[in-house]
Amino acid sequence: MTDRGVPRFRTAGRLDHIEPFYVMECAKEAARIAASPECDPARGGEPMIFLNIGEPDFTAAEAVTRAAERCLRDGATQYTQATGLPELRERIAAWYGQRFGIAVDPARIVVTAGASAALQLVCLALFEPGDEVLMPDPSYPCNRHFVAAAGATPTLLPAGPAARFQLDAGTVAARWGKDTRGVLLASPSNPTGTSIAPEAMRDIAGFVRERGGVTIVDEIYLGLSYDPRYAASALMWGDDVISVNSFSKYFSMTGWRLGWLVLPRELVAPVERLAQNLYICPSTLAQQAALACFEPASIAEYERRRAEFRRRRDLVVPALDEIGLTVPVMPDGAFYAWADCSRFAASSWDFCFDMMRRAHVALTPGRDFGPAAAERYLRLSFASSLPELEQALARLKRVLA
Repeated sequence: MTDRGVPRFRTAGRLDHIEPFYVMECAKEAARIAASPECDPARGGEPMIFLNIGEPDFTAAEAVTRAAERCLRDGATQYTQATGLPELRERIAAWYGQRFGIAVDPARIVVTAGASAALQLVCLALFEPGDEVLMPDPSYPCNRHFVAAAGATPTLLPAGPAARFQLDAGTVAARWGKDTRGVLLASPSNPTGTSIAPEAMRDIAGFVRERGGVTIVDEIYLGLSYDPRYAASALMWGDDVISVNSFSKYFSMTGWRLGWLVLPRELVAPVERLAQNLYICPSTLAQQAALACFEPASIAEYERRRAEFRRRRDLVVPALDEIGLTVPVMPDGAFYAWADCSRFAASSWDFCFDMMRRAHVALTPGRDFGPAAAERYLRLSFASSLPELEQALARLKRVLA
């Protein structure tokens, strides 16, 4: 701004379609309160417990850290192909076969600078102004913003507890229009932790295929599935289904910024061309380290962590229900509980800020995830340790009693 209050720069019109990331506003307030005397144990306060950010409390497996150290020591940090290290693409493909019984050609895999880059690449490759993309409400906010940044229109379709907060083929068919280009789904979902049943995914992919559209599925939490009924990749329903995945959640590598796409063969070259120009290649260090994710010892450690997340879920969800913060659908994956706070407040935004101040527990209001039930629901991340979760639940119970 100039001293006359006139903006110095004209920003692009696409920013008008990108909403603020409200969870960050909550995080700033939580950090402010956490730094105040009331949260200082030395002054008799109780420290803030952060259950608002979706980040595992585990770090990279030991073998991954050692691989990164070797990479640095040996100077193996030059550019890779834009599509990623061939050996890493092969190991990802082998993982699909071992874990999900799906044969994936490594040539269909593009390693990306995180799942965010993967979604950006797909949206830029497939969507343009005038296109519409159908998505569930609630859903992760950045996913719709990637669509909007490509100039297309994300259309959120309300999905309630009866539908497990997910879309089905009937809902997609009822809303499909002349400008609809495809669907962008997430299974398991952030913020609900619910997945789309395999037969429902089959029907959605089949309908979209008949209409000449594209099915994109965010599967970054697929490794953290707890119910065998839902632990299946959408890739089983055809090689025209696009899967987005990441090393951040199951593999505990959030800050390494490494993800991947599984694409139809004809889309690999266009996406590669975009990647070459947008960021040249993913981090070489992260790629070299990620090779160690698929070692037997690493997989065993990730499975131990998955079991730990399930134990946390089994603690948190019944406790929230007992308090009155009802979780209408048991999360079958990820590390989130989507809880109804309408018994205590008309606005989840106000409720979450109130809990920050009174219980010193940071939660995420529903505003980010879509308008359908933004005031009714909040998201709790159970990616923290069991002792922290127990303490947070005790505080919430104390205040809400």
